Amino acid sequence: MSVNTNNKLYEGKAKIIYTTEDPQVLLAEFKDDATAFNAKKRGSIQGKGSINCTISSKLFLRMAQEGIENHFIDSPAAGQMRVKALKILPLEVVVRNIAAGSLCQQTGIELGTVLTKPLVEFYYKDDKLGDPLLTRDRLLLLKLATEEQVEQIIHLALQINTFLQDLWQQCSITLVDFKLEFGLDWQHKLLLADEISPDTCRLWDTSEIDPIHRILDKDRFRRDLGKVEDAYQEVLTRLLEVIP
Repeated sequence: MSVNTNNKLYEGKAKIIYTTEDPQVLLAEFKDDATAFNAKKRGSIQGKGSINCTISSKLFLRMAQEGIENHFIDSPAAGQMRVKALKILPLEVVVRNIAAGSLCQQTGIELGTVLTKPLVEFYYKDDKLGDPLLTRDRLLLLKLATEEQVEQIIHLALQINTFLQDLWQQCSITLVDFKLEFGLDWQHKLLLADEISPDTCRLWDTSEIDPIHRILDKDRFRRDLGKVEDAYQEVLTRLLEVIP
């Protein structure tokens, strides 16, 4: 499917968003560009856009079948996804099952510690501020969401976590943590948005003990571990064995 670049609405770190003839439908084109540490580190992962689009499309479609409503419509071409037009909430919602990343850095909890229950965190999606961690009261003070929306987001995040844990387990992959974004459609209905991929999830090979070799996600890029493309392709290959 060809893209009319004159219809570009927005370009982010991982995707370019285009308008379509239908004002309620947008086209997302996934990029091979890679960023980390609030875009302080930049690079490219060959084939990442197409891989992430395919993974996200498969997961969004399966979630919709399980009653988890999201913005996905279809994927008209490799690396492209048609989605419902949403007003994206300026929040990054992180769900953690195992301690890693900033949770370890900020609390001293040892990497790999299994949490007694999933932890749901909110971050202010603002590059200038460094995407800071928010308390519920700060979130409400800034009017980033209503109390009802916060409760709904937490419920959905935990529901999505249960779904993803089970699915990745079928792929012999452990879901460490992941990031979600949500938006409101024209009827003000809350829907899951953005993407779910090795860019937004920490995924560990369940059968691999070595702490470096087990990593199948963007941490390979963040930490200069090499074989980034191989890791992303491995996630897709395993997923396609479960969701053809």
